[in-house]
Amino acid sequence: MILFRPPGVYRPQSDTSLLAAALMRALTQAGAPPGARVLELGTGTGAVALEAARAGCDVVAVDVSAQAVLAARLNALMRGLPMRVLRGDLFAPVAGEVFDVIVANPPYVAGGADPAAVRGRARAWEAGADGRALLDRICTRAPRHLGPAGTLLVVHSSLNGVAATLVALRRAGLRASVVARHREPFGPVMRSRAGWLAARGVLAAGQRHEDLVVVRADRTENGRIEDGEGHGCDRRAA
Repeated sequence: MILFRPPGVYRPQSDTSLLAAALMRALTQAGAPPGARVLELGTGTGAVALEAARAGCDVVAVDVSAQAVLAARLNALMRGLPMRVLRGDLFAPVAGEVFDVIVANPPYVAGGADPAAVRGRARAWEAGADGRALLDRICTRAPRHLGPAGTLLVVHSSLNGVAATLVALRRAGLRASVVARHREPFGPVMRSRAGWLAARGVLAAGQRHEDLVVVRADRTENGRIEDGEGHGCDRRAA
């Protein structure tokens, strides 16, 4: 799929394809009704959101980058696909809204930079010292934006701690598991900091690959989620 991508916007790669395939499987397996509400966080060019729109979903795409918002809007317009694209930080532009499916491909490369201070194309990968600066926020906040049978799909590297993602989502009251995995050789960014990651014990000696994983999390039948203090609350009564 040829997409308009201005400078500084993340180029769709293996993680994009892995997430899009997981989304299509989820929509098919669940027998999602026409017009199912789908939210994509960190849409970039809109590649995954466009797949959902093409499948007949009611799509909202969010990105913090003005260039990405422009790219996603133009890519949807050129294909005649209805898609609402909003600029903002994660769930801020959709406060109070709930969705049938939420998909996310957040920055997940560990490094020394403060993600909040990063500008330009590095925004697409810089994710703090452990690579979880946005991952943890998504795990915490996503449950409150999922409908009664809602599903979250998030892709990241195995180097970020798959177990940490599963534990965080389960503590939030979701049923979580890894549903896709793909081994990927390091690209330029990962190669440039392989020594730093090895010194921190994240990489084995000489390791030059990572596993990309898609974690799926579903609302449980009792509809209970955890609030910020770790106490259970019934979303149906909220």
